[in-house]
Amino acid sequence: MLLPLLRMISGLEKPDSGKIYLNGKLANENKGILIPSSQREIGFIFQDLALWPHFTVYENIAFGLTVKKADKTKSKISEILDFFAIDGHRNKYPSQLSGGQQQLVAIARSLVLNPKILLMDEPLANLDVKLKSKIRNQIRQLINNFSVTIIYVTHDHHEAFNLADEIVVLNNGKIEETGTPDEIKKSENAFVKEFIEI
Repeated sequence: MLLPLLRMISGLEKPDSGKIYLNGKLANENKGILIPSSQREIGFIFQDLALWPHFTVYENIAFGLTVKKADKTKSKISEILDFFAIDGHRNKYPSQLSGGQQQLVAIARSLVLNPKILLMDEPLANLDVKLKSKIRNQIRQLINNFSVTIIYVTHDHHEAFNLADEIVVLNNGKIEETGTPDEIKKSENAFVKEFIEI
């Protein structure tokens, strides 16, 4: 389930206080949601992946494009399948894939829609250490290859240090510290110091 912060960014909830701006435009405030979720160009990667079990890999990735009646659907899907090296699995169902392959399909399904922002809620939580490392490298590669801002929620500071340009450390909804990975590592904040020592 998406954290309340991600739900607010995506336009599914309004904040109790404060305001959220997207590209300089007021999107949410405590009075309501001003930009509907459908108009925010935001992709989601859920912790449970939420793949359609009765759809093939190809159909899962194509679903959003067909709903939006996008042009060049086949070429976009082929491009994203090639990028993640999962073209050989296009006719398989999620149950026939490994956990890592399922994760790549979930990411591909969101990226094929060319979102401006990609929200990732603990996307590697259910993977073993070896797969985490592999998928983490692919996420880093997609950051470098796609023009997309990623907001990545994790309780694993190693993931944050490996992936982030900027880190926000939250404690019960309160911002404890923000900064680059190097700045966070040098933080004198007691909560942050304890968190990164775990």
